[in-house]
Formats: sequence, structure tokens, C-alpha cells
Amino acid sequence: MNRFWYTLLFYFLLPLILLKLCYRGIKAPAYRKRWRERFGFVEKPQFSQQPIWVHAVSVGETIAAIPLIKQIQQQYPEHPLVVTTMTPTGSERVTALLGDQVFHVYAPYDLPGSVNRFLEKTNPCLAVIMETELWPNLVHGCANKNIPVVVANARLSERSAKGYGRFKKLVQPMLTEITQLAAQDQATADRFLSLGLSQDQLKVTGSIKFDIDADPAEQQKGDVLRQSWLVSGSRPVWVAASTHSGEDEVILKAHQQLLSKLPSALLVLVPRHPERFDEVARLIEQQQLSYIRRSTDQQVSSDTQVILGDTMGELKALYVAADVAFIGGSLLEGGGGHNMLEAAVWAKPLLSGPNVINFQEITDKLLSAGGMRLVSSANEIAEQLIKLLTDKNESKTVGTNALQVVKENRGALQSLLDLVSQSIKQ
Repeated sequence: MNRFWYTLLFYFLLPLILLKLCYRGIKAPAYRKRWRERFGFVEKPQFSQQPIWVHAVSVGETIAAIPLIKQIQQQYPEHPLVVTTMTPTGSERVTALLGDQVFHVYAPYDLPGSVNRFLEKTNPCLAVIMETELWPNLVHGCANKNIPVVVANARLSERSAKGYGRFKKLVQPMLTEITQLAAQDQATADRFLSLGLSQDQLKVTGSIKFDIDADPAEQQKGDVLRQSWLVSGSRPVWVAASTHSGEDEVILKAHQQLLSKLPSALLVLVPRHPERFDEVARLIEQQQLSYIRRSTDQQVSSDTQVILGDTMGELKALYVAADVAFIGGSLLEGGGGHNMLEAAVWAKPLLSGPNVINFQEITDKLLSAGGMRLVSSANEIAEQLIKLLTDKNESKTVGTNALQVVKENRGALQSLLDLVSQSIKQ
């Protein structure tokens, strides 16, 4: 398949894509808003200089991009920043973390007209695409307008590489139009080389997700939260973060087992997607567990067994307040996992399901260092929780090991900034 047939297929599928947006909008109304932006109809920003454009598809990529964005702002203050996402949750994070420091809209769909409208309105001097959000028409549109494209923090699993490999007539020309690709690891680099990327377009930088710092403000907020939860002076607290549909039942079952051994234990359950908050609340009620919703600011009592984390932007503070962190999106087939380093930076012992293909190298480093344990069932989760919550020395060792992995693998951000610098000068 070449780009012409790909574009034709995209147009053919567009009604289904819009129907899916409408369907998602039933539970998450934000999906029904700002459709014009998805077709490149954005207000022309009044910039004195050409902006640098950073694209991050959703929440995880947005959070990973924040240190990069702030460094770009510091090093290139003359260039405004355009930041795009594809999801409302990603959009919310950009607004919350960057506010009016950047020009933010949704990224255009990968249709020639939509891409060209967006590029004409924003007129960037450089496009930085986070991870592997590669779209043939978008990359080609940039190349046509001589806009360098840097793919930052790129990762490509073996499964995804095989998928790309089936469409080499589409993928290979796209890769030749990329200016620089910063790969997270050598395996990713080798997969891109096999698909047609040249060696001079490629640099292995490591993952910028390691370039994360423990924010003192988040530390303070988390400490205050924890003190408000420790009604009787001491109780074990664990957080299950970024859970997906089908995982919450397993987490709640594990918590029931934990309560039989540690009756004062408190679970902070944080679903990945806001549209699932009410659904998870019903699951907690079905388990007949005493709970409060974080959004209500209701006081935690000694009888509270679960806090439903139904707010946005508080996950770092919730990690600080917990003793152990379970990272969701990892229990079910095809889940892929989520960024466990956001908890590791606080020296928290980590638990995760086995399906972590999106964070395989990070997981391997954490497991090798003894900073993380894999669990695949409610029984295994409960068993590991009991060990970590009753043995303070063991818990501290595992958490310290996790933090050490973060410290030892920092440095990718500077390598990436060097590529940005080289590309801007072209």
C-alpha cells in the first residue's frame, strides 16, 4: 500500500472514526467538542517568530514531554511553542501543566487537507513527535514545507515492527522524510533500520522518561494527604494506578484478601480514563467496601477502605502518599502497561502485571535491580502486598532499588535536546 491508497482508505473510514468519537462522547463529553481542530481548522496564532511544534498523543506522552518542552522554552525563548494531543485527557494535562505558555490544539487527522491547513496556520520551524506517533501524510506535509521532523523517545515493539513491515511501500518513504529519530533502546533502533531508516537519521538516546524529578511541591501535597488518611496514626496504604476495564475487579478482590490480614489497609484506586469513574464506583459498591470519592474532598475515616481517585493531575501526590504502587494497564492481554517510573522516582516498591510491552526495557531494568515485582492474579497481588506492607526493611529495599534505576538511566533528555538543536539550525 502506498500513500495514495492509504489516504483513500482513511477517507473511506472517516465516518466510522467520527462515529467512534460520538460513541466515546457518550461517557466523555469532551470527545464531542473541538472537532474542527481535528481537521486543521484552527485560529491562526499571532506569533512574532516561527514556533516549535511538539506532538504528544495522550496523557503518558504529554507528561513525558513536559521536561523537554520546558527545556526548549528555556533554550529557545524566541520561539513560541505549539503543543498538540489527540485525546481530551492529554489536552487537559497540557492545559493544567502549561496553561497559556503554549498554543494548544488537537492534532489534525492524517489527511492531506487537514495537515496542510494546520501547517499553514501554525507555520512551525520544527516538528517534535513524541514516541511513535508516525503518520504518513503528516510527515510528508512537513517534508513538503521543509519542516524538520524529530521523533523523540521512539519505541517500536517487535509486534508493531511486523505490522509496519507489511506496508513497506507506505512506511519506507515516510521514514526517509524523518530528519532524526531518537530511539529509546537498541532493539527499537534495529527495528527501524530494518524498516528502511538510515543510520545517519538514527540515534539511541535512552528514554527521557528516566529524566524525571521528585517535585518538592508534589512531595508536600502527598505528605499532607497521607497525614489526613492516617486517622488512627498508622495504616498501610497502596495505590492501584491507571487501571483499565477488567482490572479493577482483580484489584478489589486482592484488596479484600489484604483486608483479611491487615484490616486497616487503605486502597487508592485510580482508573486510567475519566469516563470510567462512575463504573468503578459501582464495582466498589458491589464489593460492599466502604469508599469515598477523592473529588468530593470527603474526610477519610478509620472505616474507609477505598479511595476512588476520580480527579485529574493528582497521581504524583497519590504515589507520595502510598506505601506500595501497582501500575495498571498490565494485567490483561494487550494492555501494554503504563509508566512505572512516575512512582519509582518516589522510591516506592512497584507491582505490575506481566503485560508491559510498551515499557519492556524499563520493566527489565527494574526487575533486574530488584525494584519491581510482577503479579498476574488477585492472589499474587495480595501475597506481595502483605509482604511489602508488613516488612518495612523489604519495602524500603525494593523502593530504593526502583529509585536507583531512575538515577542510573538519566541523560536522554540532553541527547534529545542536542538533536533538536541540530535540526533547528538546518
